[in-house]
Parts: sequence; C-alpha cells; structure tokens
Amino acid sequence: MALAIQSTEISGDGGAGTISQINFAEGSQVKFIKNRVDELDEKNFWFKYSLIEGDGMMGKLENITYEVKLESTADGGSINKMTSTYYTKGDFVLTEEEIRAGKEKVLAMYKVGEAYLLQNPDAYA
Repeated sequence: MALAIQSTEISGDGGAGTISQINFAEGSQVKFIKNRVDELDEKNFWFKYSLIEGDGMMGKLENITYEVKLESTADGGSINKMTSTYYTKGDFVLTEEEIRAGKEKVLAMYKVGEAYLLQNPDAYA
C-alpha cells in the first residue's frame, strides 16, 4: 500500500474531542483520514479514538472505533495492542477479507505515521 503523509491538521488540545486529519500525498491510495479522540488515559497509556471520515470508510461504515493500549517491554520498547470495532451503515456486513484488509491498512498507516514523526519531531509534543 503506497502511503505518504503530506500534512496533518489538529483541532483541539489532544484530549477527548480533538479532531486530527491526516492528508496523504498525491499518488497515495488514500487521500485523507479524519480521527476523533474519544477517551484518553495518559497515566495508563490507553486511548480510544474513532475514524470518522475519509477513504477508510468505504462508503459503507458510520465509523471505526479503535481502543489502543501501549505497554512497555523489557528492552525499552513498547507493544501496541489495538481492538477495532466497525459500525456499519444499514444492513452492510463486513467480510473477513475486508476486515483483514482494513487491519493491513491501519498497520501501514501506523508505520507511515511513525516514519513521519521521526522525520518531523516538531509535529508532536
């Protein structure tokens, strides 16, 4: 999946209610995604956010909610555990193949986001 971040837009303080939009470069398979922070527990490294707009919705989803827990590892790194909940429009039912493809897209976006943040440390607090 070819993805490259062109820009990001953030509205809010990073806590619940914050909206972030990631715009991807021309030629990327995805034009943009818009997420909303639903809950944030900084002390326990847990947050819940929803994909509320963008190409990932396939025109068949109301939203996708992600619960993310970061856990430290003995070597100083971290493990990201994520649970996704899909809210479909009408009677639409996701197939296992569509869920697997969605998971691959999310993982690819995380890798692109990580690379972007490593190259642009001023983009985050």
